[in-house]
Amino acid sequence: MIKLGVTGGIGSGKTSVCKVFGTLGIPVFSADDEAKRIMETDAEIIVKLNEIAGKDLYVGGSLNRAELARIIFNSRSMLETVNAIVHPAVFSRFCEWAKNQNTPYIIMEAAILFESGGAKMVDRIVTVTAPVEERIARVVSRSSISKEKVMERMKNQMNDSDRIKQSDYVIDNSENAMIIPDVLSIHSDILKLIE
Repeated sequence: MIKLGVTGGIGSGKTSVCKVFGTLGIPVFSADDEAKRIMETDAEIIVKLNEIAGKDLYVGGSLNRAELARIIFNSRSMLETVNAIVHPAVFSRFCEWAKNQNTPYIIMEAAILFESGGAKMVDRIVTVTAPVEERIARVVSRSSISKEKVMERMKNQMNDSDRIKQSDYVIDNSENAMIIPDVLSIHSDILKLIE
C-alpha cells in the first residue's frame, strides 16, 4: 500500500485538499488532529508536557493550548522537545491505523511532515501552497489567534521552496486556483504506480 504525505504551511489548505482525496475514497490520517488527541488523553505525555512547562498545563481538566503555544513558539528548543515527545506517539498510531486500511493508498496529512521525520514514513509527498497573506487571513478568520501569532508559527515551519524541493507533487491552493484537477491528476498517477 502506497502512503502519500500531504503537507504545507499553516493555512495553506491541506485539509481542503485531503477532503477532495476523501471523496475519492482515500482515507486520511491527520497527524495534527492525532497529536491534539494524544496531548489530551495520553497520561504519560501529559506528565511529560507538565514537566517541560514546569507547571500544570491541564488546570480545569484539558490542555491549555494557548499557554502551550506561548511556551513552544517562543523557544525553538522547547518546540523541539515537545515534538520529540509527541511525534513518535503520532507515528505509532499512524502505523496501527494504516494496518486497518484496505485502499490502494492512504494519506498522512501533517503540517510539519519534514520537520517531524514523518516524510520517512511515506512513499510520495504533496506540498500544498498558497500566498502568505492568504494563509494568514485564512487562519485569523477560522481561529482566535492574531496575525502576529500566525506569523510566529510560520517562522517555526519550513518554507514552501524547501518543502517543494523535497516533494513529488505541488498543489497551488491560492484563492483563484482549482485544486480538484490537481488532486485527480495525483490520484491517477498513484494508481498507475500501483499497477
